[in-house]
Amino acid sequence: MPFIDSKITVPVSQEKKESIKAKLGKAVFILHKPESYLMVGIDDNYDLWFAGKKLEKGAFVSVSVFGDISSSDSGKMTEAICSILNEELGIPGDKVYVKYLGTNNWGWNGSNF
Repeated sequence: MPFIDSKITVPVSQEKKESIKAKLGKAVFILHKPESYLMVGIDDNYDLWFAGKKLEKGAFVSVSVFGDISSSDSGKMTEAICSILNEELGIPGDKVYVKYLGTNNWGWNGSNF
């Protein structure tokens, strides 16, 4: 039950959103999660400040999953996310923050897992 929510400073075309979503769908296996349950959110033209300065190109990505995430897996996923954002939007990795949240309380379709 992963949800990858991205706040991105630059405009993102529908075509790029589809490409990012597809690449995240392939990368989510790093967290041992199926793409069939992956939800992706992309919020573009988002204002972000880093070190007191407004970012021209930057992103904050939140990765939420049902269960725990190992530090090894999260490190590999961060690498994949930064690579995808750089390839698709030219956002450098040093302007990307990635947060991970694992939970044992996750609801879907009227009940919890």
